[in-house]
Amino acid sequence: MDIRLRRANEEPSRDDGFRVLVDRLWPRGVRREDLELDEWLKDVAPSAELRRWFQHDPEKWLEFKRRYVAELASRPEAGNAFQELKQKGRQGRVTLVFGSREIRYNNAAALKELLEDHAAVGQEGDR
Repeated sequence: MDIRLRRANEEPSRDDGFRVLVDRLWPRGVRREDLELDEWLKDVAPSAELRRWFQHDPEKWLEFKRRYVAELASRPEAGNAFQELKQKGRQGRVTLVFGSREIRYNNAAALKELLEDHAAVGQEGDR
């Protein structure tokens, strides 16, 4: 599975593949026509409460990922959005677009890890 990350204020690339915004809120300072998205999956984003608790604090990273996974599993619409991303990832490159200034500790990075983990488990199960 080829998953990439790109900040919303970065220029889109021709090799981004399927571009999807994975934030609940539209990124500040970015015009809709400039983002060149294929889709905006708000439902796969963490809740406002979880985002406020986390605040991109590296010391909360592992707990954030645990809580985020729990949220994805507990909300049917989030689970459906996650399944859609998995399917797109099986078809080709997916670029997760996010608005955070924090590049390493954000929901898109956590989502990328989760998608890659699911893909690895799926490949092992295919053997």
